[in-house]
Amino acid sequence: MTTAPPPRVALFVTCLVDAMRPRIGFAALAVLEDAGCEVVVPAGQTCCGQPALNSGDREGAAAIARRTIALLEPYEAVVVPSGSCAGTIIRHYPELLADDPEWLPRAETVGRRTHEILTYLDEVRGWRPTAALDASVAYHDSCSGLRELGIKQQPRRLLGCVEGLRQVPLAGAETCCGFGGTFCVKYPSISNAIVDEKAQAIEASGADLLLSGDLGCLMNMAGKLHRRGAATRVFHTVEVLAGMADGPAIGESE
Repeated sequence: MTTAPPPRVALFVTCLVDAMRPRIGFAALAVLEDAGCEVVVPAGQTCCGQPALNSGDREGAAAIARRTIALLEPYEAVVVPSGSCAGTIIRHYPELLADDPEWLPRAETVGRRTHEILTYLDEVRGWRPTAALDASVAYHDSCSGLRELGIKQQPRRLLGCVEGLRQVPLAGAETCCGFGGTFCVKYPSISNAIVDEKAQAIEASGADLLLSGDLGCLMNMAGKLHRRGAATRVFHTVEVLAGMADGPAIGESE
């Protein structure tokens, strides 16, 4: 009886993880390898083009899309530790290239192979963590992950297998944190009001940790919690699943 070779997976790290929290990339690598994948981090990857798209530069975003598609085409699967970046590749690349008969089929093919990491681990690989952590956690559902990709129960199922971890309810878990990519830059006063309300709910939950699947949201909430003097520490979900929540939290000094 022959054993199927491990899937060859491209890890699309995201520019925010690369620049601001590389630990998430290493945690993603660890859990994917534990799930039986051969992981490759394609050289030359850059931004997915989401900021350009959000700012109305569709031509620039389409150029980035074509470059990224060509980079990711050789892989059996593409895994992304971000619901918003995964949503850009899966949902928005085909929209951007809808009038390009050469690139639309390629965009659709790469889109079908692309997965947000928590969904990939839970639904595709059927993987379960062996990590342990004695802590209570509240989970924030990021807008792109929840509304574009239907990510809701997948992270909670995975976290439910972490020994000692206790999931507590978070009021308004599905409510935007105010980050919204370039939204927080264009409308800072509105963004600040939204995240302040979110921070109050996080503190009221009594959770030791706040988790989510998008670094932008996590940085936004971590910053507000820090300014409020809250004790809640903030991590990306894959850091907990990889047993890497024993180091500095997001927003803390390395």
